[in-house]
Amino acid sequence: MKKRLLSTFLLSSLLMACSGENTAVENTVVTTDKEAKSVTKNNKAEQAKALLLAKWQGPYQGVPAFDKVSLVGVIPAIEAGMKLNLAEINVIANNSAAPTFENTIVAMERTGDDLGRVFTYWGIWSSNQSSPEFREIQAEMAPKLSAFFSKINQNEKLFARVQAVYNSDKVKTLTSEQQRLVLLTYNGFARNGATLNVEDKKRYADINQRLAQLHTKFGNNVLADEESYVLYLTKEQLGGLPESVISVAASAATEREHQGKYAITNTRSSMDPFLTYSTERKLRQQVWNTYYNRGGNGDEFDNNAIIGEILQLRHERVVLLGYKNYASWRLEDRMAKAPENAIKLMEGVWPAAIARVDEEVADMLAIGKAQDSIEKIEPWDYRFYAEKVRKDKYNLDSDEVKQYLQLNKLREAMFYVADRLFNFNFVEITDGSVPVFHADVRVWEVTDKASNEHIGLWYLDPFARKGKRSGAWATTYRSYTTFDGKKNVLSSNNSNFSKGVDGQPTLISWSDAETYFHEFGHALHFLASKVTYPTLNGGVRDYTEFQSQLLEHWLATDEVINNYLVHYKTGKAMPADLIAKIKQAATFNEGFKTTEYLASALVDMKFHTVDPTGIDAAEFERDTLAALNMPEQIVMRHRSTQFNHIFSSEGYAASYYGYMWAEVLTADAAEAFAESPGGFYDAGVAAKLVEHLFSVRNAVDPADAYRAFRGRDADVKALMRDRGFPITSSE
Repeated sequence: MKKRLLSTFLLSSLLMACSGENTAVENTVVTTDKEAKSVTKNNKAEQAKALLLAKWQGPYQGVPAFDKVSLVGVIPAIEAGMKLNLAEINVIANNSAAPTFENTIVAMERTGDDLGRVFTYWGIWSSNQSSPEFREIQAEMAPKLSAFFSKINQNEKLFARVQAVYNSDKVKTLTSEQQRLVLLTYNGFARNGATLNVEDKKRYADINQRLAQLHTKFGNNVLADEESYVLYLTKEQLGGLPESVISVAASAATEREHQGKYAITNTRSSMDPFLTYSTERKLRQQVWNTYYNRGGNGDEFDNNAIIGEILQLRHERVVLLGYKNYASWRLEDRMAKAPENAIKLMEGVWPAAIARVDEEVADMLAIGKAQDSIEKIEPWDYRFYAEKVRKDKYNLDSDEVKQYLQLNKLREAMFYVADRLFNFNFVEITDGSVPVFHADVRVWEVTDKASNEHIGLWYLDPFARKGKRSGAWATTYRSYTTFDGKKNVLSSNNSNFSKGVDGQPTLISWSDAETYFHEFGHALHFLASKVTYPTLNGGVRDYTEFQSQLLEHWLATDEVINNYLVHYKTGKAMPADLIAKIKQAATFNEGFKTTEYLASALVDMKFHTVDPTGIDAAEFERDTLAALNMPEQIVMRHRSTQFNHIFSSEGYAASYYGYMWAEVLTADAAEAFAESPGGFYDAGVAAKLVEHLFSVRNAVDPADAYRAFRGRDADVKALMRDRGFPITSSE
């Protein structure tokens, strides 16, 4: 398949080289069926390429043509997009005029639109609709894309101009937003090899190309294991499973042509409820092993060796830049500033977390011994007996709560929160004017409720399916800017909920509902943007999770519970006694949740603060967790071989701690609402939230932005209070 696509690209390039390319094809005398097929194939490739590169047409300032694009044109479109982008960059680099903010920094902001449009489709094929065909393309193009970005980062003339603007006294006359743009642009070059000598630049670029290959391979290996392992159950093996789980499992089996059976797929949304309710302990162990051993089964999809090579290459690369380890380089421009600060925060919380685990395990073992005569809580028992403890301590049944958590009603609740805090109104687009890439995807127009001004679109892709990566995420297809006319937002939320059977609503757990709100928080962050320049729509990793984490708090507000959490059969509101139980159990199982997260974050940081020469990933994970006194009943939330956050890209590498760093801000900001006269819907606090923490994106230093909102820095004690942990004098 790879050879066929590459051949298509070469042939289409030849056609492009002809003068009057379409006419040349039309006037070709076709003498054989083989030649006719070749011409048709080349025409299709050219058309597919042109569509991927084309400016978006239609309403709402233009929208992606998700319903028309195809993989046939991907390689030539990427190649053409890179060529166009490099040409734009070379014009700026070779400008004979003295470097200025406008002719260098702003000029760079105007580049790359053609390639950016192709990347939008690329992202869908990569995350939402992956296929063996696309994975071959991805593997082929990853090093080429890396080489392309290296050409820009290592363009000496371009960097000289950026550096001249950065060092100019005229920077002081710019607005604060423009000054931050200059800083971020300069750092983007200086921190990525622009200052290296020729030999080191070449090595730096070579490392990046190899890393691009390894990151792609790592993620595809995890996806292969997620797709390959499915447990099919018979009716006799459904013990303990509630009807809501059984119906979803039956539907999943039917989709996989196993009618009459019940499928437990290798995704969190399927694994989690099975481990929570199934009375079949051996099957729980099997499902647990399958899920937590993704990417680590010693076969062709094993990621252990890949991890070792990734770590060594990352270390070598930052040493070229003069840093002692990867984490020091990564955190230099983050809120934490240094790995020591991140580790201090995590290790400060760790003792309280594992102490809580000891308490949780003791409670579970008491029930396990009494009811099932077990002598030890194993990792595949934790969720099962935690649920029994929840019922025993709080008389709270997770499945009972689930009956009130309908996916569509939760979406309406999120819209209600967006209305109250942001003045946003969501209206679904049902006339087919906005193309989608799958029948499950729905689209809403977002407007300002007061002025009816168009803000943007919100796409929702909520359900799991083959070819879709696991987890939940948010992204944008177009970000807000104003420097060349206002561009409105195209935002997207993506989840992996198990779809309910036909005619029945999709029911999800309380934890999944929190995740739903969390990802919507990212979308609101995109939609609330008021920045001028594209680069400022980026973010600082240990800060951008704060806005999304904060939105989780609105799920438990009375307004949401009373109006949107209604029983899927009766339509009746959640009863007051069940609401009281939920709130009483708010910090239940916090030891498990905090420990599994912190274990992943600490291992990530340890991986990136050592010299990784000759490192064995599996051994390093075991030794690091043992040194931390990791409870044996729990594993990392993301074990190393499936840790896509840090090994399928560099997005969260040495940065997974950022969720907890952001959680300090989250807990502190939530207290600001809780303490206000209007509670979580206080108009004054909401206005400050939008002004200082959402609309500015990365146009303001995160620490300054938070102080503008709160009047002070965040207090870590708020985090401990939020999790129900004891506060020591040192905190």
